[in-house]
Amino acid sequence: MSVSMFKLSAPVFIRGLNVLAGLLDKAESYAVEKKIPLEDLFNARLAPDMLPLSAQIQRVSDTSKNTIGRLTGVAAPSFPDNETNFGELRERIAKTIAYLETVKPSDLEGSDVREITVTFGKLSFTFAGDDYVLKFALPNFFFHVTTAHDILRNQGVAVGKIDFLGPYS
Repeated sequence: MSVSMFKLSAPVFIRGLNVLAGLLDKAESYAVEKKIPLEDLFNARLAPDMLPLSAQIQRVSDTSKNTIGRLTGVAAPSFPDNETNFGELRERIAKTIAYLETVKPSDLEGSDVREITVTFGKLSFTFAGDDYVLKFALPNFFFHVTTAHDILRNQGVAVGKIDFLGPYS
């Protein structure tokens, strides 16, 4: 029995984005309780050369929507990376989820063999669609979800594994 490209992508991304929204809720509550400016959490990072929380969420959004765009051959919506507060991050998450909810299983039929090329500066990688999802898109997506979780944990927000895993309903 095979697993569809749809099942490997859109629902997984939606779930991860909902996890991020829950992490932001906990971060906001923590900031209010501890009287910490939300900007401190918004701009927090694990190391000086790593992206801050806000950018981690932007990368999760971009990875999920651009993966679907590459797999379907239809351009994904583009969102500028200009969020300045938690409300705008939540709005970006909501817009990304709304886009992903428009994707139907039939939109991804045959995408397992579609050639996907990803370019970063001088680096370029070409994958079959299934390898792209399994070896690049999902690891990249979860790297940024994990890093957002870890930034908040490092800042004292009471988040743990169950918050990362999210509800199973």
